[in-house]
Amino acid sequence: MAEALINMKRTHYCGVLRETDIDKKVILMGWVQKKRNLGGLIFVDLRDREGIVQIVFDSEISQEIFDKANGIKGEYVIAVEGIVKMRESVNNNIPTGKIEVFASLLKILSESEIPPIHINDDDNAGENLRLKYRYLDLRKPKMQQKLIFRNKVAKSIRDFFDKEGFVDIETPFLNKPTPEGARDYLVPSRVNPGHFYALPQSPQIFKQLLMVSGMDRYYQITKCFRDEDLRADRQPEFTQIDVEMSFIDMEDILEINEKMLKDVFKKTMDIELKIPFNRMTYDIAMENYGSDKPDLRFGFELKSIDSLAANSSFQVFSSTIESGGTVRGINVKGYESKFTRKDIAKLEEYAKIVGAKGLAWMKFKDGEVSSPIAKFFNESELEELKNIFDASDGDLLLFVADKKNVVLTALGALRVELAKQLDLLDSKNLNFVWITEFPLFEYDEEEDRYVAKHHPFTSPIDSDMELLESAPHLVKAKAYDIVLNGVEIGGGSIRIHQSNLQNRMFKALGLGEEEVNEKFGFLIEAFKYGTPPHGGIAYGLDRMVMLMTGSDSIREVIAFPKTQNATCLMTNAPGFAEEKQLVELSIKLDLGE
Repeated sequence: MAEALINMKRTHYCGVLRETDIDKKVILMGWVQKKRNLGGLIFVDLRDREGIVQIVFDSEISQEIFDKANGIKGEYVIAVEGIVKMRESVNNNIPTGKIEVFASLLKILSESEIPPIHINDDDNAGENLRLKYRYLDLRKPKMQQKLIFRNKVAKSIRDFFDKEGFVDIETPFLNKPTPEGARDYLVPSRVNPGHFYALPQSPQIFKQLLMVSGMDRYYQITKCFRDEDLRADRQPEFTQIDVEMSFIDMEDILEINEKMLKDVFKKTMDIELKIPFNRMTYDIAMENYGSDKPDLRFGFELKSIDSLAANSSFQVFSSTIESGGTVRGINVKGYESKFTRKDIAKLEEYAKIVGAKGLAWMKFKDGEVSSPIAKFFNESELEELKNIFDASDGDLLLFVADKKNVVLTALGALRVELAKQLDLLDSKNLNFVWITEFPLFEYDEEEDRYVAKHHPFTSPIDSDMELLESAPHLVKAKAYDIVLNGVEIGGGSIRIHQSNLQNRMFKALGLGEEEVNEKFGFLIEAFKYGTPPHGGIAYGLDRMVMLMTGSDSIREVIAFPKTQNATCLMTNAPGFAEEKQLVELSIKLDLGE
């Protein structure tokens, strides 16, 4: 029977008690982790968010309390009053392992059925079951510690920006739908039938308007929403650290953000980051690593062998060059012995999954070359290959031949897969890099037009302004991403602050004057009244905390995440709306058969 909490006030968290508390009377409250009955003594591990402490119920002290304790089970919520004593059998595995509490009072506050998942860090329950019973999953110490750590990160970010003169300003959640970027989540307006709000993919326009307003330095930690296909590091709703500054250039933004990251990692993890971080242009990142978010904790850089392949008797290589493609490879240096032919066959299957038609290879061992394609290369060509890849005994070369974008993507993914297989990805090795000089546009084959690589408010670099109309594919952007261990944790740009240049940008994107006025007229209008040069950056807080805690997915650091199908297994969201609600919103469903 559950009891009321009368005349009992918790004095301590379970996990904070130490030897300095011996002989103190304490009142503790929490969940029963484990119970052991040893005859005249019952031992209970009592758990709260700060940890576990051992409670002792002694029949010689009180038979009544002892009998009551005998009836409690795992995950019962109890309140205990008792005296802290030195523990006879020390448990060095927990911080409270040198003490225990001898109970003189017990109240059962809430009973529990047998939980569908074990409340243990080493529980191997499937993710769907964990998400269905998320409130139980969050009782696990490791999950609670991740949320506590996330709070610590957010607080340190707020403290830093506050100290640097930034103002925390909230921006609206109900906005106008926009034609660019990922799909919006739409919200129907009841008082304006047929009209819809869009939940923000980013506070982008509003933070620029705050710069027009003269706020100068703004930041916000806010929810954003994107209706897009999900992956391990994406959610339909996510938390963004949003920053904008006026009267600055790119160097100012990079500098203050490096200081912020240095401060946050020091305060939350006691890690001293070295700044400034490395920088790499987008073109170099793609050429050398096959990715605009390269993981630099290991080598395996991409190398081109186009000139050699063009004259090769290996037709796969030579015909690829003839058709305008490229042949590139990586040297898995020093790991030749780790890969049998069966292993290489598996790598070839992986390469096909990530877009390649196949995978060629060469092994160097004991001064010999082992490869199905070695016969197509003479001695001088083999020597040239060795020079290009700095290859020697113990090395494995892997090649992909195809269109350039296919080759870069496939080899970029393959080098990361190799690093995983070879256990080269140490989460404690924090490798930051700024990626700069992105293309301003990328071509969307489905829409048959250029779209913004980042967003339509990003400024071109000054020297490329004249190419906006004549050669948009050549225009570079004043954009920058911050990448940590192969994951983009933030990105930003210097913004367009002149209405004529913004109109040129919209025109280059194929947006007509009427559509621009409908979607962004208020922004263009604002630019007429004195707009300072400005720029900013936005971080994914979820991604950042995921990396800082060494988690495999952002779902591990979000209290109540969605699945990859954008559903909540706990609440069964999304759900159907009642007919009455649909009528009020002037919505009629047509779901087909």
